[in-house]
Amino acid sequence: MPSRTPLRPRRTRLAAALSIGVLAAAGLYVLLNAQAHGDASALAPEDYPPPPATYDRAYAKQRAVDLSALGKQMFLDPSLSASGKQSCATCHSPAHDYGPPNDLAVQLGGADMTHHGRRAVPSLKYLQTVPAFIEHYVPGEDEGDDSTDQGPTGGLTWDGRSPTGRDQARIPLLDPDEMANTDPAAVVAKVKAAPYADTVRKLYGGHIFDDPAKAFAAITEALEDFEHTPAEFFPFTSKFDAFVLGKAKLTPQETHGMMLFSSADKGNCSSCHTFSGPKTLPVFNDFGLIALGVPRNPDIPANADPAYYDMGLCGPQRKDLSDHPEYCGLFRSPSLRNVATRTVFFHNGAFHSLRQVIEFYVQRDTNPEKWYPKKPDGTIDKFDDLPVRYRENVNMDPPFGGKPGDKPALDEAEIDDLIAFLQTLTDGYKPEDDTAGR
Repeated sequence: MPSRTPLRPRRTRLAAALSIGVLAAAGLYVLLNAQAHGDASALAPEDYPPPPATYDRAYAKQRAVDLSALGKQMFLDPSLSASGKQSCATCHSPAHDYGPPNDLAVQLGGADMTHHGRRAVPSLKYLQTVPAFIEHYVPGEDEGDDSTDQGPTGGLTWDGRSPTGRDQARIPLLDPDEMANTDPAAVVAKVKAAPYADTVRKLYGGHIFDDPAKAFAAITEALEDFEHTPAEFFPFTSKFDAFVLGKAKLTPQETHGMMLFSSADKGNCSSCHTFSGPKTLPVFNDFGLIALGVPRNPDIPANADPAYYDMGLCGPQRKDLSDHPEYCGLFRSPSLRNVATRTVFFHNGAFHSLRQVIEFYVQRDTNPEKWYPKKPDGTIDKFDDLPVRYRENVNMDPPFGGKPGDKPALDEAEIDDLIAFLQTLTDGYKPEDDTAGR
């Protein structure tokens, strides 16, 4: 909802809204994205089976279809975990917009499926335009304007440490609390024994399994390719999309909710969850990292240790920025598409309803006793999921701010209207089934 840090000016330009034409070029995006990063594990052109001597559109199209289908098989395959019981889809459920299938703060995993994760599972939908992490994002830098440094921006995962989908795919495959493979070779061995191993050979060459590093790169590339399938991961089929395209009307309540969403003195949601006008379809995200002061969640077993803190950008899971105290407590903001279908929110899964989330935004500072525990002396332990020395990093822009006893930025009726608008961001809308907007 608010802009991202107390010291940073609010963004004035739209962040990464998709033009409709980009949807038709999704396959090209995947190719360019892969070429842009060139990490050590990436496959070189010579690692692929040779294409026809002259460019063949049908060949290229079929290869893209086959690679996405292979990635989907891997995504759904529980045999790729050490337990044999957990697939990517176990936590990123296709039936739940590729987010968690339940309201658990963290999911179970590990070699025996008894390990608890440390963060809530995010959705994998609408990640196709998330840029690689940059510590200092300057929107106008190409035009010589260096006055609007937006700070840390981009990257996949809650702390932005993965630049691409293939990098992100490595994490659950190898994390001891998730799919728990001991090393990449263990994953490769499982794929080599899978029913689709011959498809891997067809797409990457008959000797692909001879080199575990290249084989693992092929596996993560296939997973990434599946996760860029438009119909699955960025279909743009919500009522809001139909409204933008002139195929639906918003109800008065939804329209008022949209006004509250963008109004700087009300929800102020659009300062981070940006959206644009009638010629673009937005993902409702500026990809920034922000400290919100979300309450500590006792349902995460790791939090039983009072010395343990998940501080996002400065650690402990991300290591390279641990010497930046100004980044402690910052987590990347997600897309709001399909937000109304979720039952677990924020990096630590502290809340379980959309209403509760909005109430937290507008009441965090006016009614802190509702959200935080008391200290032994009876005072409120505000921002209790951060060490005291980092609490100044917490964002205070509207709708935050104010003092205990002040009137919150939104009342209950306005929260109802904002929720009504957010529900229009849910995929699967069919205009013929909607009578409320007529």
